[in-house]
Amino acid sequence: QVQFVESGGGLVQAGGSLRLSCAASGRTFSRYSMGWFRQDPGKEREFVAAISWSGGITNYADSVKSRFTISRDNAKNTVYLQMNSLKPEDTAVYYCNAASSPIPSKTLSGYDGGSWGQGTQVTVST
Repeated sequence: QVQFVESGGGLVQAGGSLRLSCAASGRTFSRYSMGWFRQDPGKEREFVAAISWSGGITNYADSVKSRFTISRDNAKNTVYLQMNSLKPEDTAVYYCNAASSPIPSKTLSGYDGGSWGQGTQVTVST
């Protein structure tokens, strides 16, 4: 059974940093793109960042470009999201998943590598 376990969230003041991790189990995702999404209550899940299987291609939402960095460690089957200069509008539950597309897509429907995990809550205070 494929599982994604997100961790690293928490409460941080505006301008602070957090590093999220997503550990995948149940299969190897070294040949899959990996993506981060986030969701606020009452809103749709939105794209944050994605990375190709080799790590050579990354894609970011305009709202996080230059502040967030996605990376991966295929040996650990883990993807990371370094978040700097956090803003209150970054507050959300953050999720990860895998996509078979070699190009890291921004489209939610392409991320069907497994069931979505519980996510990790990020709260940014003013």
